[in-house]
Parts: sequence; C-alpha cells; structure tokens
Amino acid sequence: MRRILFLSIALALQATTTTAATAQEARIAAEAIPSQPLDRALNALSRQTGLQFVYSAQAAGNPQTRAIPAGLPPEQALKQLLDGTGLRHRYLNTTTVTIEADAGASQAAPAAAPPATSAVPDAAVSPQADAPLQLESVEVVGSYSRSLEQAVDIKRYNIGFSDSIVATDVADFPEQNLAEALQRMPGVTIERNKGLGSKVNVRGLPSEYTHVSINNLATASGSGGRDVEFDIFASEIIQQVTVQKSPTAADEEGGIAGSVQISTARPFDYSGRKLVVSAEGAHNSISEETDPKFSFLASDTWGDWGALVSFSTAQRTNRTDSTSGINFRPLSRFLGASGTRGEQAEAVLERDAGVVIDDRTDTGETNLIVFQDKVGDRVYLNDQDKWGATASLQYKPSSNFSLTFDAMVGGYDTTEDEYDAAAYSASSRSTLETIHDYDATTLSEYGMVVLRDVSYTATQHEFLSKERINKTDFSQYSLTLDWKGDSWDIDAMVGYSGAEKTLDYSNLKHVAYAPSRTRWTGDSGETVPSANPGTIDMYNSPESYLFEAYETTLEKITDDKYAAQLDFNKALDLAFLPALRSVQFGARYTDKSKERNYGELKITGPGAGDSSWVNTRTLADSPLQWISDIVPGGAYSMKGLDWQQVSNDWARDFFRYPGFATPFEDGQYYRVDEEVASLYAMADLAFNLGSVPVSVNAGARYVDTSVLSFGYHPVQNPDGSTGYTDTPVSKKGSYKDVLPSINLTAELSDGLLLRAAASETLIRPALTDVAYKRTASWSSFRFTDGNPDLQPTYAKQWEIGLEKYLENGGLLAASYFNKKIDGVVVNSLTGVVEDVAVYNANGTLNGYYDFDVYQPVNADGSYDVDGIELIAQLPLGMLHSALEGFGINANYTMLDSSLAGESDLGIRTPMPGLSEKTYNFTVYYENDRFDARLSYNHKDEYVESIGYNMYPIWRDAYGQLDMSIGYRLTDTIKLSLKGINLTDEETTGYTMDPSFPTMYERSGRRISLGIRADF
Repeated sequence: MRRILFLSIALALQATTTTAATAQEARIAAEAIPSQPLDRALNALSRQTGLQFVYSAQAAGNPQTRAIPAGLPPEQALKQLLDGTGLRHRYLNTTTVTIEADAGASQAAPAAAPPATSAVPDAAVSPQADAPLQLESVEVVGSYSRSLEQAVDIKRYNIGFSDSIVATDVADFPEQNLAEALQRMPGVTIERNKGLGSKVNVRGLPSEYTHVSINNLATASGSGGRDVEFDIFASEIIQQVTVQKSPTAADEEGGIAGSVQISTARPFDYSGRKLVVSAEGAHNSISEETDPKFSFLASDTWGDWGALVSFSTAQRTNRTDSTSGINFRPLSRFLGASGTRGEQAEAVLERDAGVVIDDRTDTGETNLIVFQDKVGDRVYLNDQDKWGATASLQYKPSSNFSLTFDAMVGGYDTTEDEYDAAAYSASSRSTLETIHDYDATTLSEYGMVVLRDVSYTATQHEFLSKERINKTDFSQYSLTLDWKGDSWDIDAMVGYSGAEKTLDYSNLKHVAYAPSRTRWTGDSGETVPSANPGTIDMYNSPESYLFEAYETTLEKITDDKYAAQLDFNKALDLAFLPALRSVQFGARYTDKSKERNYGELKITGPGAGDSSWVNTRTLADSPLQWISDIVPGGAYSMKGLDWQQVSNDWARDFFRYPGFATPFEDGQYYRVDEEVASLYAMADLAFNLGSVPVSVNAGARYVDTSVLSFGYHPVQNPDGSTGYTDTPVSKKGSYKDVLPSINLTAELSDGLLLRAAASETLIRPALTDVAYKRTASWSSFRFTDGNPDLQPTYAKQWEIGLEKYLENGGLLAASYFNKKIDGVVVNSLTGVVEDVAVYNANGTLNGYYDFDVYQPVNADGSYDVDGIELIAQLPLGMLHSALEGFGINANYTMLDSSLAGESDLGIRTPMPGLSEKTYNFTVYYENDRFDARLSYNHKDEYVESIGYNMYPIWRDAYGQLDMSIGYRLTDTIKLSLKGINLTDEETTGYTMDPSFPTMYERSGRRISLGIRADF
C-alpha cells in the first residue's frame, strides 16, 4: 500500500518556568522510538524533533527499524534510523525532509546536510497525513537550480496539475513586475502594454478567465473586470506563486484558464533571523533614464512568536515610440453621407478603382470597402512610482497550532504623457479626392476592397497632448488559524482585500482641416501633403491648428472584498474501508462590492462656461517645444520626424483655471454588490491497482451567488443635452452551482507519475457587464445596458499527463487538456424601447424613434479548447560531469480552439486574447560564486480586438530575450547584471493581413545593475 506520509510535530506548549521546561525535556529524553515499521518510527521522530517527512512506503519500502533513543539530534537520529535500510534522506527546506531509495546502494548513503543549521525549528508546513502535499511556504535559498528543484517537489506532491515558482526565481530574474516573473512558467504568457507586462494569460486564454488570490484571498485590483492588473505588484515581496490548472473542491474558484495562487513570506518560513537587502539601477535605451529600485526583508523569531516585514520601492521611466491607430474604416463613413460628400465618394470610387456601388446606403455593401481610419505618430513617456510592503505576525507555540496575521499594502502611481501628431482620414468634413492605389486581391475571399493610398478633401489633422494619471492603492489583511490534532486539522481565515483607483485624464486638442494624402507603408502608415493647393505640412504648420478643447475626465473605482472561511480535515484509518485516508469539509462566505464614479468636463475658455478660445486661439499662441526636448531620449525614432507641441506640464498649469474641478456624473455611476456562500466536501483515497499505487482526491463545491446592481438611466433634455433619472434603477440577479472535481495520480514506476484530472469550473462575469446602468447613443438610436442576470462562463475540463521525475530536480512532463466552455459573454440585441424623443442641438424635436437595446448575454452553444503542454527541466550535470552546473528549463504550450470572435461580417477568428502557441526556454549555469541565465519567451500572434465589430485586428507574434548574470562577492553579498529585451524587439500588429499594419511600437531594452546582501 502506498502511503505518502506528512508527519508533523506535536510538541506541547512550552512551560512558563525553567523547572517545567526541565521536566518536559526529561520526559522527552526518557522516551524511545520502539522497534517498528519505518513509517511509525518517522511519525514518532517527527513529534519529537519538529521535522516533517515526505515518504512513499510503496516506492521506498517500509522496513523494520531498530530502537533509537529519544533526544538525539535530528541528523544523528535519521542516520541511525535509516542505517542498513537502503534509504537516504534529503532536505527540501529546513523543516521538510524526503525519504527515498538510494539507487544502487545496499547501505544507506551518507545523509544530505540540511540547508541551514542543525537546530531545526518547528515545521513551517504541516499538512494532514495522507493528504496531497501543499508546500505553502518555501525558504529563499539563493540558488536558481535549488528554487527549480523546490518547485518540482511542489509539483510532484500536489494532487492536481500545477506549476510553481519560489522566491529565488520570482525575484532574481530580469523582470519589471510580478506579471513578467510569471511568464516563464509552463502555459503562462503575459499581455504587454508599451513594453511592460500587465496581465497574465494561462494556456492562451484571455486574462479575465484566470482567478487570482493572495494568501488564499481573492485579490482586488480596481479594474473594471475580474482580471488582476499584475503590474501593480512588486515581485520582490512575493515568496511563492503556484498556478493551479486543475482545481479541487476546496479551491475558492478554479478559473477556466487556471488559478494563480500567490503567497507572501512568514517568519517561521526561516530557520532563524533573516535580513535581505537589495538595490538596483536600470537604464532604458530609448528614454536614456536610469531608474532606482530598493527592497528589503527582515524576519526573526523568538520563542513562540515571529515577525516579518518586507518592503520594495521602484521608479521606472519608460519611453515608447509608436505609429498606431491605422485601422480599417468602412467606406460607409463617406458613401452614407448626404449631399455632395456621398456623391463624390461614389464617383471617385468608380473613377479610380472601377468599383460600382448599387446602393450607397446599404452598409452590407459599403462595409466591404475600407480605407485608413487614422495615422498617428506618438511618443509615450511613462513615469511609474511603485511600492509594496508585507508584514506577518505569527504566534506558533508548536507545529500543531499557529495564529498568523498577514498584511500586504502598496501603491502604484503612474503618469503617462502621450504626444500625438495624427491625421484623421475619416473626418466628418471630408470625402475621397483621389484613389492612388487600391487592393481588391488580398482580402478577396471576404469580398473586400482596401483603398491603400488616398488623397482626401479635408483631413482632420490633430495635435494632441494627453496626460493620464493613475493612482492605485491596494491593501489586504488576513488572520489565519491553523490547529492540528492527532488526526484532524482545523483551518480558519478571515480577510479583507481592497483597491482604490483614481484615473485623471486630460487631452489638449488642436485641429486643422486641410487636404492630405494618407497611405500604408512597409510597417505602418504616413500622411503627406497632397496635390491639392490647399494642403499643409501637418508637422510644421502650428498657425493652421485651432484650439478645440482641453478635455478632462475623472474616474474613481473602489473595489472591496471581505471573506471568511473554515476548513475541517479528518484523517481516517477504517478497517472496513482502508483506502479512505481523509475527508475534508469547509464553508466560505464572501461579500464583494465595486463602485464607480465618472465625470468629464471640457475647458473651452478662461473660465467656467466660457468658450471664447474655441476657433480663435491657435497652436502657435501657446509655448511650443520640440518633441525631442519635451521627453527624454532625443528625436522620434520611427520616421526621422520632429515636431513641436505643448507640454502637459504647461497645459495643466495654464488651462485648469482657479476653482476648476471635474464633476462626477450621476449617469456614469454604478455599484455592484455580490455575495457568495459556498460549501464543499472532498475525500482523499489511496489504494493499489495491481502493483500501481494510486491516490485520488474527489469532491464537490456548492456555490450560491446573489448580485444587486444599480445605476442611472439617461434621458435627453429638450436642448439636446443628456440628463439622467433622479433615482437609481436597480436589479437583482442570482445563480447556484454545484462544481465537482476529481484529481488522480498513479505512480507507474519509480519517478514516473500518471496524473489525471476532471472538473467543472467557472469564471464570473465582469462587473462592468453586470452593472445595471444604461448609456445612450442618440445619433445611433441605441441604448447599451448592463445585465445583472448574466451567468458565469463555465468549463467542463479534463486533463491527462505523464511526468518523469529525475535526480537533482529534473523533470520531463507532457499533458493533454480539453475544455468545453459554455456561456461565453457576448453583446447582443435584447429588446427595443419604442417612441423615444430625440432632440436636435438647437432644441427642436428631431422625432420619435425606436431604440435598440444591447446587453451582454451568455451566448448559446459550447466552444472547445484543447492543447498539449510539454515541460523539460534538466540539470545537465546528470548527463556528464563536465556539464555540472549547466541546466535548461523549457516549456511549450499549443492550443486548438473553436472559440470564435464576434465579427459582423462573418469572418471566423479566434477569441480575442487567445494565442495558439507559446513557449519559454531558459539555459543557465551556476557554481558557488557565479551564475548566468539566458531566457527566451515567445507568444504567437493573437486577435487583439475586432474593429467596428467587423475587422479582426491582430497582434503579431512576439519573442523577447532576457539575461541575468550574478557574481557572489562574499558569502552574503551578490552583484547582478540583468537585461530585458536584449534584441530590442518591436511590438507590431495588423488588420486581417500583415500587408495592412496597424501598429509599430518600440520600447527599447533595459539594462540593470544591482547588489543584494543576504544575512
């Protein structure tokens, strides 16, 4: 019978007097481990020493051991206990020890030395006997290969499919935030925004399909959806991350893609006092700025108490040069216009391209003819100030009882300046003048014609100085109780997670209408003067640009979540059912609330309500600076261009008159309250099928969810402005679910594991979709509502795989997974509001119209996603002694999906965000003093969005090469050199075909030099 024992200590509470302590020691010293099977001897030794053992009696045997006197040092007791058994022990960390066969040896091999002092403290982790291993904390060991080995141990003994990284791998590799630290895990990719990793995709699925928790508490980030913005978290304060790909009933939610479980450090994770300090400076190749980063961790224990604090702060100045906004626009924009604009567009189209339009008001016909929407030359400067801190206070009188308070707080403040010189081809005043080149071949399978090179009669040229200020404050607090008896566990948790986000946006807009010529180029697009005498050089005509407005918006989001959970685990040894090893029950309650306020205000003059600047003030009337002087790093790097604009600093000071404030609007307000109560039950079984030991975890979770959502509905005032209902409208929604799961492992031979899992899981709809508020488009005769009746998106999934565990932490693994996804959220026509009064801007009645109502709904039908995942983690020293210290860590994920994007033209596309192929490859070398790593990660192309719900916009495949070199100056001080995006890769995209590029973006490479002291 296979038994995986997790033997934990059961020390009594320490006596409060010296006499009592002496008596306690005398009693323990008088005890002896009797002659008995090894598993029982290890259990007794665990109770006396505080060590925790991971032991498979089926694989390693269960020999009789001789009596060992109590009171021996742990190392000596283990040596005597294993002497002559053909077994050896190996420390996973200071408190967890594996007992395994010593291949090829008839006598026990010399025991591996523990990684810290021989005075081993109470176990930091003590899961219930015969339960799946869940290492909740792993000590920082300062070695990349050692952190990989620990991650492999976590994967091996976890009952379900999972992958982990621990502290060294999280914090000691080139990355700018937690998202970038996770991208090297199997099946994990990230979404990049201007060179910075922001959101996490698991197995190619969209980020909103991933559930995220920190210290077992689902995390708030202030976004409008369920996805978490990982760029707000500093990786230095994170201790361990596990991506759970097959859920158990005990998990809060599995997430359709997976569950990212983040852990912060606790004081008893370490063998004693711990102090880590690091500092770094990083240089960006485009901005030419050097940014500082500093972090420290301090931990200590004294008797039954322990305390830990960690802190990280970083500044980042990143410049991105971009040509973008070059999307398709349907020619219905011009053909559908009344009067000469529409007539001229039709005549030019027939004259220059030979395309004859039957009915220019028929969008089914005109939407198949497209031209460039806009060409923008943009410079972004992103200044970030990020800090995060954790604290942990732990009371642990024995390994059987602990009470822990964990706190995590932080802030993420970023100011992004965007300077945009753009030519809006689809101007409302314009139409076609001359078609110089068109393409009726590339997209002919869709019946589409693309106007590649066109002169327009009145292009809207714009100089835009945009400023985005984002302030996010997050906090999380939890109190955790772990209480273990001889055969039972009680775990309890209460916690709070919250985030407050404020977004302050402004846009100084100057506009010039003039004829221009816009066309696609090899990697983007360009606007140049046309042959029309009225054309302008858009980059050097500031006197032609008239002030339109200084636009401001203000948004504030508050995201709060309270949670309480109670778990009970009972180990069993039933004579009539020996396979049943334990049962576990639990309950969880969460109360989540998200509130959003939003407002906007345009400044058109020197005072409130004043519009005297409109069409009178020119761009030349403001102090102008060359773009190469406004932002650090010199000239625009894309086209050899330079132009003059107004800096955001000057615009903020000048246009925001005394007493200015952006007011919140009732109609933009919403709040969603969500309560979830859940119960679960599961069981762990262990038995043999023939000679194959099998472990099974099976259970089900019952979830009861209620939603209350409210907001305001718009009405149009007689003057044409938009008003709102006096009181909010509200609606309730609810759903109940039973989510079963089963996970199985079978050890086919020594180190060869067959793993299988099946479950039903869900991801809840985004709260922005649930919010019961209405927005109106008076010109389009359309209302858009939220939908509190939305149900979650569900997945029925299964996976099977083989994992071969090698010596020294090596791993070869392959798995196949399948997901059947139901209830994907799409926007759909759900009703009609009849006889809505619509007014013109001058207050006259335009008429009464029927308004279509669109809402997010759960789509009918199911979608299939299946794929394979391959992992190879090989310390190459196992192949030849000359390769000692070298190793590789690689993974590959491939998807095949029937998930389809929404295209009103019937163009079949993958779901936005889904990438079919991803892989990561790291090669490393390390010895006692020196380490080096080179890593390449690749994400295949994917659909980023669908323009006008018709034209799929693709993000090109992207690969990035990073490196890290470290040299240990002393045993405690290490110098490191790191590089991100060494080959200076560009981010690019296209609409439907690469010959129609939409974006070409450069964010540069980043080189950092750092020092770390570990005491």
